[in-house]
Amino acid sequence: MVYIFFYREASEEYAKGVEKLSFTLLELISLSLGLPAKRFHDFFEDHTSFIRLNHYSPCPSPHLALGVGRHKDAGALTVLAQDDVGGLDVKRRTDGEWVRVKPIPDSYIINVGDIIQVWSNDRYESAEHRVMVNSERERFSIPFFFNPSHYVMVKPIEELTTVNNPAKYKEYNWGKFFKTRKGSNFKKLDVENIQIYHFKISA
Repeated sequence: MVYIFFYREASEEYAKGVEKLSFTLLELISLSLGLPAKRFHDFFEDHTSFIRLNHYSPCPSPHLALGVGRHKDAGALTVLAQDDVGGLDVKRRTDGEWVRVKPIPDSYIINVGDIIQVWSNDRYESAEHRVMVNSERERFSIPFFFNPSHYVMVKPIEELTTVNNPAKYKEYNWGKFFKTRKGSNFKKLDVENIQIYHFKISA
């Protein structure tokens, strides 16, 4: 029982830390778009963020097994802590090749999610990624998914749209979008589920 108490205490402390980091990153993104630092804060008043503890068992034939299939994160940001084993691949935009993300000690990997892509009207793009298992070693990772309030309607920020650069997405409800996405099977190699391109406005 004592171990459970300290585990909970450590988890809560960690969650507060990565939440604070996420708000800081959100402010930097906002400033990079020419917006006030706290432009996005109201969307996270009752945020639906969560932490996941991932364990990937070793597999003697890693090319035949996926830890997690290709996908893009649906939320705003993902703050990922991982061990030294590696296994995260990111799809390179220029040629479509999968590139292994080398673990760097005492660092986080930050993924921009679909919501930032929509809010920025495609000035940012969410990262397509997957996880491959290791043939000999188990892998652990701790992603923090930074998500807005369930009632938030997601659409391009008005200040970033003009007559010459109109909104590229129809608005959608985050809570409904996330509920639908949760029904996906990310173990599959080819995943087809609800995506932001379903809300894309034809040019």
